Parts: sequence; structure tokens; C-alpha cells
Amino acid sequence: MPVTEYLERNARLYPDEVALVELNPEEHDRRRTTWKEFDLIEPDGFHPYRREITWSVFNEKANRFANMLISRGVQKGDKVAILMYNCLEWLPIYFGVLKAGAIAVPFNFRYDAEEILYCAELAEVHVIVFASDFIGRIEVNAERLGRGRLLIYVGDGCPSFAESYRELVADCSSKTPDIPLTEDDFGAIYFSSGTTGFPKAILHRHLSLTQAAEMEQKHHGTNRDDTFLCIPPLYHTGAKFHWMGSLVAGSKAVLLKGAKPGTILKAVSDERCTIVWLLVPWAQDILDALDRGDLKLEDYHLSQWRLMHIGAQPVPPSLIKRWKRYFPNHDYDTNYGLSESTGPGCVHLGMENIHKVGAIGVPGYRWEAKIVDEKGDEVKQGDVGELCVKGPGVMTCYYNNPEATAEVLKDGWLYTGDMAMQDEDGFIFLVDRKKDVIVSGGENIYPVQIEDFIRRYDKVKDVAVIGMADRRLGEKTAAIIEIKEGMDCTREEIDEFCKGLPRYKRPREVIFAEIPRNATGKIEKPKLRKMYGAEWLVAEQNRG
Repeated sequence: MPVTEYLERNARLYPDEVALVELNPEEHDRRRTTWKEFDLIEPDGFHPYRREITWSVFNEKANRFANMLISRGVQKGDKVAILMYNCLEWLPIYFGVLKAGAIAVPFNFRYDAEEILYCAELAEVHVIVFASDFIGRIEVNAERLGRGRLLIYVGDGCPSFAESYRELVADCSSKTPDIPLTEDDFGAIYFSSGTTGFPKAILHRHLSLTQAAEMEQKHHGTNRDDTFLCIPPLYHTGAKFHWMGSLVAGSKAVLLKGAKPGTILKAVSDERCTIVWLLVPWAQDILDALDRGDLKLEDYHLSQWRLMHIGAQPVPPSLIKRWKRYFPNHDYDTNYGLSESTGPGCVHLGMENIHKVGAIGVPGYRWEAKIVDEKGDEVKQGDVGELCVKGPGVMTCYYNNPEATAEVLKDGWLYTGDMAMQDEDGFIFLVDRKKDVIVSGGENIYPVQIEDFIRRYDKVKDVAVIGMADRRLGEKTAAIIEIKEGMDCTREEIDEFCKGLPRYKRPREVIFAEIPRNATGKIEKPKLRKMYGAEWLVAEQNRG
């Protein structure tokens, strides 16, 4: 069935219960500074810190947007892009697109003007919905973007090259549009993260969306009493489909703007959140703040918090050990996935398997997995190969890119490009991205293994290992290391600590610098390779 039926059901069964809450503490702090009022409520009733909608209002807003699109000529299969930060309007607009029979196309809010134009043309977008933060980036190419496309602006002060969302939906029906939908209809296009170049457009059917929603609810046992805290961007499959566990359960979710440690703990406390999905840097920041004494757990109401889970990147086992010292009663889970598999969960650890911290887990609900060599044959247990997954959440294709599709879809299996191995108990461990493997002196070196080791050093906040060109070895390992706030660290200390690694895995270059990560927490290794490539190496050698 299409995932929209869960929204219809919730509006029917739980019409007056809160579905979504938006928390904007940064806006609250700004207005406190301006007007010196803690509980300011504007004349129109809008509270700058907290907004909420019920399931019935959520569904009505989605229906209004769907009916507006239909009235403007949007047909089944047309594409509607969404370019907004997380807000209370985001998900009703997304579901309105689906209810109209159109294809939702979330845009990464970090795209610059040219990337927005590129993705709009690649996905053959018919409508672009955008908010005030993106006026400048849309305006640069407004003439080209507006050629044959409807530009819809969400917010006050609509620019002249767009039409106002508020005015467009004001007189539209709140009834469900008469558009038949099945699980075989196309539902969404997501974009690859772009960490390896320009993003590819990933096409999914409604089957994928419903599978991801039902799987999330099953994996984490989300029930009507749970409250999910969502911090990562909704354009990303991870955030959206983790939230969809709440959609299936008919329970409340909180959209939090801001990821400071105190902001997160206050949101959990005030909204009585029970499930929180964090990215690795945010979890590290919370632990560091607790270590420093900047935060004290007794200042918050946290006893209801039952599950902390992490995805989007390999999770250092040392981080979870630290976490359990502060939160011994928390369940923990990690999820592996990619946009081509409708986000997280095609492999997941499982809350009952915390003894296997470090693994990404076992095949998720309705999924299969295998590890293969370069010929496509399964490797024996314990050997490293490429991870492949198969299930109802696999993408249909890379839109308008049959060559790239053929490279990763083979006999129903999705070749992930991630190198992995399986232990004697059947648990899968992620070793590294296939493209990130360093070949040094004929040896395959997997950066994640070195990163996990270096993160154990108590002065290290974050680390990324890349390959640098080397005349003799072909490539050599370089560790870019970000040190914890207020601490000093030397190259000699790192070298001494790394003696615990086999000699061929020890970093030959150590660079102390900030680690760049994208909006979903993944290390931007192409950027690091560009920053610390041949020119940097020559400069360092000359300096020495």
C-alpha cells in the first residue's frame, strides 16, 4: 500500500493528538535578546520557540497542498522539489506531493545555486517549493528555473519571481484528492550525497517508502507512547524514514532546530522524548560536555529516554562504551543503509545485540545481504568483499542514467560500494568504502579500522584517514585529527599511540585540523583529499 494511507488512518483514529512539534530554540534566544521577553507570543499566535500540529491538521494541510498542485496542472508522475530547512510545513508538503500522485524530490539544503539548477534539470522537476533561506540561491537562476516550472515560496515576503504558498493553499479543499495510488507508483527521487562528485537522482516506488516506514517501526518497537526526536535534515532518507516509524505507530515526533548538547538534552527533557537518533559528532559533543561538567544529567528529566541510535556512518565502539557509562539503561542500535536502499535499516544491529557494538548488524526486516568478490562470487566468512543487499526498498534506478544503474543493480541485488566482512556469528562489519581503500605497497588498508583505533586516544575528538600519493608505495596513509576543545596534542603522542597498530597501518602523515562533515554527518573525504593532496605535501616538505 502507499505510505499516505498511514497518514489517513492517523487522522481518522487520532485526529486531536499531536503529530508533530517544531522546536526552534535559536529563534527563541534571538528574540529574547531583542525583546527581553521569555514567553513572547506574537499577535497572530505564533510562538517563536514551539509550534505543533495534530494528525487531523497534518492531513488537512497535505490535502490542501495536493489539491492546489492538481489545480495548477500537476499530473501523476510529475516531480515536485522541496528546498527547506526542517520545519512544521516540511512533512505536510511532502505528503501533499504524494497525495497528488506526484513524485517528491527533496533537495539538499547545502546545494549552491548551480547544484540546485543541475538537480532540477536532472530530475526534470516541474515545481520547486522553497523557503526564505534560499531566495538568493533560487534568484540567481530564477529565469531558467522558472521556465516551465512553478516556483512556490513558503514564508513571509514572497519574492516577485515566485508565488506564495500561503495564498495558493488558502482556498483549496482539505479533502483527500481522488488520485488512485498503489505501491507500484513512483513516489520519490532522492539524491546521492555527492561526496564522490555531482549527485545522482535515485528513483523509488511507493513500495520502498512503505517498506522503510514499516521496517523502522518494527526494528525499534515504536509504539503509541513513544516520542521521537528528529534533528537531522528531512531531505535525507535517514531522518525521514526514522520519523516514519512514528507515522506507522501513530505517535508524536519533535523536529528540533539545533544540535548543541544542551539543546538536545533540553528537548528530550521538555518533550519527554523516548527515542533519539543522533549522528556521531552530536553524540561525541554530548559526552564531551558531560565530561567537562558543562552539562549535568540531574538538570534534565531523562528517565523516559529508552533508545539512542546512530546511523549514516561507522560508529566507533569506544563512543558507545562511553555513552553507556552515562546512560546505562539506554537501548542502543545502529542502522546501515544508503539512499539507494531507501535509507537506513537494510542492515541493522538490533537493540538486543549491543554485545556486538562495532558491527553494522544483520539483514533488516525483509532484507537479504551477501558479501562478494570482484567477480560477484560470495567470499568465505571472515574475508573482505563488497556488501550487496536485496529487498523491497531497493531503488528502481538512477533516473535518466542507465549506465550508472547497470553498475550497481545486478539480478535484483544492490552493490553498495562498501567493503565489509562477516564474523562467525553472521554479523556484518563495515570495513570501508570501496573508493576509500588505500593501496600501499601492495597492501589494502581500510581507513575505518585506523580511524576507530585513533579515536580511542582520549584527546581525539574526530579523525579521518585518507591516502596520499607516494612515489615508492603508490599511496601512504595520512590521518587528519581534530583534537578535543581545550586540549593540546603532538605528533609524537599520536605516533606513540599508533604503535598499537600493525606497522603498515600506522599513519605516515599526521595533520591536526578540523574534520569536514556533510549535513548527514559523513566525513567529506574528497574534500580532504583535495585539501591535503600533492600541493600540500610539497609545501610541507619544503617547509621542513
